[in-house]
Amino acid sequence: MEELTKIEERMDEIVTELETADEERMTALETETATLEQRKNELIEQRKKEIADVIEHGEEIEKIEEKHIMTIDEIRSSKEYINAFANYIKTGRDEEARSLFTTNATVAGAYLPVPTIIEGRIRTAWAKLGLMDLVNKTFVRGNLKVGFELSADGALVHNEGTNAGNQEALTFGVVSMVPKSIKKWIKISDEALDMGGEEFLYYIYDEITYRIAKKAQEELLALVVAASTSASSTAVSVAEVDDGAPTVSIVSECLGKLSDDAANPVIVMNKGTWSQFKAAQYSAGYAIDPFEGLPVYYDNTLPVYSSTATTGTWMIVGDFGRGAQLNFPNGDEINLKYDDLTEAEADLVKIVGREYVGMGIVGDKAFCRVTMHT
Repeated sequence: MEELTKIEERMDEIVTELETADEERMTALETETATLEQRKNELIEQRKKEIADVIEHGEEIEKIEEKHIMTIDEIRSSKEYINAFANYIKTGRDEEARSLFTTNATVAGAYLPVPTIIEGRIRTAWAKLGLMDLVNKTFVRGNLKVGFELSADGALVHNEGTNAGNQEALTFGVVSMVPKSIKKWIKISDEALDMGGEEFLYYIYDEITYRIAKKAQEELLALVVAASTSASSTAVSVAEVDDGAPTVSIVSECLGKLSDDAANPVIVMNKGTWSQFKAAQYSAGYAIDPFEGLPVYYDNTLPVYSSTATTGTWMIVGDFGRGAQLNFPNGDEINLKYDDLTEAEADLVKIVGREYVGMGIVGDKAFCRVTMHT
């Protein structure tokens, strides 16, 4: 009965609202509860009469009310599944959560699907980094191979009456992206285990997902740092400015080395380096933007520039939408494992999050790194 279901849902909401309501609001909620309770009883009595009427007239009651078979999406959005999934994370036992699928839709695989509210939270965590939100994402099983143009003859103008040019010589390379397991674990206390279903899942997933996404970003930047300046049949190349410094012209120098396909470049650096660029700007009398109007993203795994101490890459300029790719062979959900034994004596529970991600640099000269050697 749709009306009865709505009444029960509203009564559950009121219980939650009462925890934080002031005296005036509490009175209103109590009045509303009494009204809902009265209507609920009326509907129950009405249904009893309908059933009695069917029995009295000798009709077969094989199915008085057709049972609604829930879809997987409906289950994942339900309050029952949210609470059951939270209990699964807290205890490591998945029977309660799996039973909701057994009696409704079926779900395959070793891992339970996360509730819908958490799926959105996971994507928000990736987007929160900003830089990773620019990268193309795919969900292909196994290793993903991405082709790129290693070399090709340019087009030509054919004048009438002259011989046409030779057929284009085109050579392709292939980048193979092998998934890696990125893990993050946190330890939680008994107090955290006492949190409600939604609040507990938010607490766990916000921290674990952000840290996994942050590590993936660091690994992607490391690929740019380690890439060769010459392309091969299995790897694209990156441009490089060697022995550069945070001057007002260094970003424009990098832009001049990018390919034509790198149409939306951004800058990545340590926050400490940013202040040195601003100092260079101030010295120029504010007349020059050292960043050429490009967005600046920060990652402190890149070192702060220092003319005497810095070695290696300290800034990257490039188009992450054109030049990089992430592949999630098992989807972008975070799988969790529960461990209540390792530190049981301290009343701590370890929860381990794991994500399989394949990543690669797939655009030739889509990036330019700035390095310093001492």
